[in-house]
Amino acid sequence: MPLNALTSTLGRKRAAHLLRRTCFGGSVSEIDTFATLTPAQAVAQLLTTGLPDPVLPIDPLTGSEWITTGNAQSEGFELERYFLAWHIGQLLGNGIDNSIKLPYIFRERLVFFFHTHFTTKRSVVNSSRGLYYQQALFRMFAIDGEDIIIPADDPMDPDIVVPRNLKQLTKKLSVDNAMLVFLDGRFNVKGSPNENYARELMELYSIGRGLEGNVPDPEFDGDYFNYTEEDVQVGAQVLSGFNVDPTFSNIDEETGLPRGVVRGGTVASSHEEGTKTFSARMNNGSVTPDPDLLVGGNPTEESVLDEISQYVDLIYGQPETARSICRELYRFFVYHQVDQALQDDIIQDMADIFTANEFKIQPVLEALLTSQHFYEAEAGPEDNNFGSIIKSPLDVVLGFMRNFELELPNYETELAEYYDFSIDLLGEIRRQGMDYYEPFEVAGYPAYHQFPIFNRSWITTNYLTNRYNFVRLALSDGTNMEMGQVNVFDFVENNFAPATIRIANDFIIAVAEYLLPISDNLSFDTDGGELTTERLNYFKTAMFAFAIDADPEAAWTTRWDGNLDANTRANQIKELFNAMLQSPEYQLM
Repeated sequence: MPLNALTSTLGRKRAAHLLRRTCFGGSVSEIDTFATLTPAQAVAQLLTTGLPDPVLPIDPLTGSEWITTGNAQSEGFELERYFLAWHIGQLLGNGIDNSIKLPYIFRERLVFFFHTHFTTKRSVVNSSRGLYYQQALFRMFAIDGEDIIIPADDPMDPDIVVPRNLKQLTKKLSVDNAMLVFLDGRFNVKGSPNENYARELMELYSIGRGLEGNVPDPEFDGDYFNYTEEDVQVGAQVLSGFNVDPTFSNIDEETGLPRGVVRGGTVASSHEEGTKTFSARMNNGSVTPDPDLLVGGNPTEESVLDEISQYVDLIYGQPETARSICRELYRFFVYHQVDQALQDDIIQDMADIFTANEFKIQPVLEALLTSQHFYEAEAGPEDNNFGSIIKSPLDVVLGFMRNFELELPNYETELAEYYDFSIDLLGEIRRQGMDYYEPFEVAGYPAYHQFPIFNRSWITTNYLTNRYNFVRLALSDGTNMEMGQVNVFDFVENNFAPATIRIANDFIIAVAEYLLPISDNLSFDTDGGELTTERLNYFKTAMFAFAIDADPEAAWTTRWDGNLDANTRANQIKELFNAMLQSPEYQLM
């Protein structure tokens, strides 16, 4: 079915589903609020524009930011670590007002999506400033509803209108300092081409090689069906002649952000000259230097940027580019498995919306996240949308904090504590299999691209053990609390009605409905819900294992009603949460 809109209110399960996929999960109160909204109302909130820019990262040795000034006392590797720890706070909306916290987190979720798509590696870039400015580009184009308007210098001239879309972002990334380092664009010069970025631009970032498992056989050597080896070589010529600007002082007038600099100064002496013509796979398109932008017939920085713009326009003019990008969006937000039938239906519908809206992803996300398909692909336990994606380590750690409303230390007043704790979180994420900003493949983290395994690559015996250990150590009965732990007794008392808590069966079902993605029609009496009675009884057995009672359920009710034996109650709750959050179900989203 196409992307028909779901018009009914979300309800608890679908609200939790939307927040897991867009904001790393939600608190009980956030889920309850979104449950009363229609998908259109909920997504409109998430796509709020006019969000503030982040507070710049701070070097703890100077107490000042180093991104714009370049002035820091900490070593470069320490600044990279502080930058990543800073971004953990952005992903959690640390210090952001509750009125805009969810859209702020969703914007950072999209920044992370762009990182998985336009991959960069920290140890190769070796510059916290380069990484920050690349993220700033992602942030600028993440919520892309309105174009960028730059007033003209002369009031008689028209203002400059910069499309805020994925095509424009691709153009800007082609001369981004971090990307010029990561994929060797700085070494791509006239007479000695380096094809790395041109190859990945076509294979990974845009047109791709087609639907995995359904790619036709090549018709000749160097044929990739949607483009050819010749196109990679010609693309490298278009992109030649740029170098990194280590001072970050060469500012792009359209974004206001630093970019690379052309080699040669006034004349782009390291750029391949002349018209670049592509293969029949690219419809024999060509990129032609604009003579008005040349100096004495020689290329300039402006003319090279214009050629790159034409090249990206040519790539985005191929219908497969829209399909390829929409497949990635679908896999990131919905499900990894895409077959030909789904491609011809849902993916093509997304691609049509993408193309019709000049390659803005916001209309695509609006259509996808409000669709019946996103919430109700199939009825009942056969639905591949709910609980179909294995959580990334980032989702496990940040999702836990979002579920239990755990806050980071204040960035402005407790900087040392903030960095200590956020760096610890990065360590937890790494132990679970994601070295943040350090994917070991040029294509990025395997979970987002490696056919046919995809997100299953997150699970190994060791990684799964570390996921469970994280949960076990983060749950507390309220005694000897440490930073990053949740007091489960306070959490339950603050979020669930006493009438629900006092009846063990009702309480367990209520907790499952907020924390587990598959939670419809749960019952201890009859099967038919998305969890069997056997599974629910497993959670109950774990809850009651702490205390030896002749009638555990009656004893639980008596303790709660009489406010008796707080230690036993807290530990029973802790054991329930341990069982539920260390279950396979909680590893899914």
